[in-house]
Amino acid sequence: MSTSVSGAPRPRSSFRSRATAGLTALLLPLAAMVGLASPAEAAASATASYTKVSDWGSGFEGKWTVKNTGTTTLSSWTVEWDFPSGTSVTSAWDADVTGSGTHWTAKNKSWNGSLAPGASVSFGFNGTGSGSPAGCKLNGASCDGGSVPGDNPPSAPGTPSAGTITDTSVRLSWSAATDDKGIKNYDVLRDGARVATVTGTTYTNTGLTAGTDYSYTVQARDTADQTGPVSGARAVRTTGGGTDPGPGPGGKVKLGYFTEWGIYGRNYHVKNLVTSGSASKITHINYAFGNVQGGKCTIGDAYADYDKAYTADQSVDGVADTWDQPLRGNFNQLRKLKAKYPHIKVLWSFGGWTWSGGFGQAAANPAAFAQSCYDLVEDPRWADVFDGIDLDWEYPNACGLSCDSSGPAAFKNMMQAMRAKFGTNNLVTAAVTADASSGGKIDAADYGGAAQYINWYNVMTYDFFGAWAAQGPTAPHSPLTSYTGIPQAGFNSAEAIAKFKAKGVPSSKLLLGIGFYGRGWTGVTQSAPGGTATGPAAGTYEQGIEDYKVLRSTCPATGTIAGTAYAHCGSNWWSYDTPATVGSKMSWAKGQGLGGAFFWEFSGDTANGELVSAINSGLG
Repeated sequence: MSTSVSGAPRPRSSFRSRATAGLTALLLPLAAMVGLASPAEAAASATASYTKVSDWGSGFEGKWTVKNTGTTTLSSWTVEWDFPSGTSVTSAWDADVTGSGTHWTAKNKSWNGSLAPGASVSFGFNGTGSGSPAGCKLNGASCDGGSVPGDNPPSAPGTPSAGTITDTSVRLSWSAATDDKGIKNYDVLRDGARVATVTGTTYTNTGLTAGTDYSYTVQARDTADQTGPVSGARAVRTTGGGTDPGPGPGGKVKLGYFTEWGIYGRNYHVKNLVTSGSASKITHINYAFGNVQGGKCTIGDAYADYDKAYTADQSVDGVADTWDQPLRGNFNQLRKLKAKYPHIKVLWSFGGWTWSGGFGQAAANPAAFAQSCYDLVEDPRWADVFDGIDLDWEYPNACGLSCDSSGPAAFKNMMQAMRAKFGTNNLVTAAVTADASSGGKIDAADYGGAAQYINWYNVMTYDFFGAWAAQGPTAPHSPLTSYTGIPQAGFNSAEAIAKFKAKGVPSSKLLLGIGFYGRGWTGVTQSAPGGTATGPAAGTYEQGIEDYKVLRSTCPATGTIAGTAYAHCGSNWWSYDTPATVGSKMSWAKGQGLGGAFFWEFSGDTANGELVSAINSGLG
């Protein structure tokens, strides 16, 4: 998404790796251990080291790094240490960290427990106090590099299945783990926290809240009380409830972005949602964008938002604005739209590609930022227009148009503050990266930890490739799956969704993104993807990008790859989604149990809303 008034989203595909901290790290002499192995095998040696990344007086950020220095694969890892009294962990990411008194234990997540020889993994935490860790143990052995005989930890149990779901309970079952010495019991984890230890392979969790999302995993313990890797996650939503501001139990979110600048050169107004037939086929609108400045939510375009006077022929209800009415512009038109289509809910979206640079300052005081956003969204002049807030912080702790170094926990802290301020009856959502590459943007922030505070994530599964790489290779900007010759591993929708799930985000809180536009090159002779080019193809508002409503006739699709379409016409090569590929993507989203889909943005569709219709019919 973009705050550019050019009418098209700015490229997000650079997906640079996370920004590194600029502070000098303090490396403590915490050395190696040996992974437990059967007597017939060589023990797998590993090291554990600690780095103090930063210190701001009242707190600090620490990081542990585990490296497999042996010749056999480590299947799981557990780091233990002691802090002196007065020093403690307050939050953590990329590991499950628990404390008992001054003793702290960190266990691997389900997705980062296996370490091949030579591989390493890091996890971090925020803490208070000034002490340093001591008494380091890794998988039960002291950190002195010596070897300890023992047995292998158990395997991961099967991903639990969920049955007999009620308003307040769910019955879970899973396939057994294996171990060379035998399984003792299983830990059942809900949203990453242990809720029970059982000897069998079933468990019924009671005392839940109606209409609420939960995520369950299981971890086995062997007779030596070693824990193995965590199973895959099972998302569960209890039945009932009545305060959910979303589409309702069993319903799918069908959300579109409406851009404030679309009323200018694009001549696209709220009324177009009515004339296209789209208003009856969507559930939510994200109004883009409010700005983020000085640590606060601010107005993006006051004239478009609430000042422009609409004539009768432009207005949703055919009634012209008057010079003295208290609210005009897009906000008043959205109010009229909701009166005509009361099922539609509207969120005010802040940030976007161009305005994400303001989030770094906002993250320094998330409570104050949340208060400023609440005050703006709930301004008495337009409070009835909005049903919640959407944050489009497109590169937390990573690089985009600018670089952010707020730290992995900043995003979670911000979403927690937003939920605390906006309460349970308002929607709180976020547009998030789809970069599933190893060490990429999804890995840069604690999206799993933040998921408990949000209604859903808009996963921006588009803009993976484009003509910012002027010479190519040509590649579809919104591939559903990987394919032979894809320019970058991890740049596709399926891997992005899978990675969010692996981090503990429930499927029902993930929306698949669809672009209502294409990206293209010129100087291309090869019809199939992977060809060379001389530069970006010409576009109406910006080079290298064009609306679907234009491309469908000027450069019709000539093939499909990885679940999306491409077109070669003359020397131009474009990729974009068609009603057919959108339908296939919706079927895939339903099969994955996703909460629905969203799109960027309304004005790229045809006058009769072809793509919105495909989303609506595809999700059912």
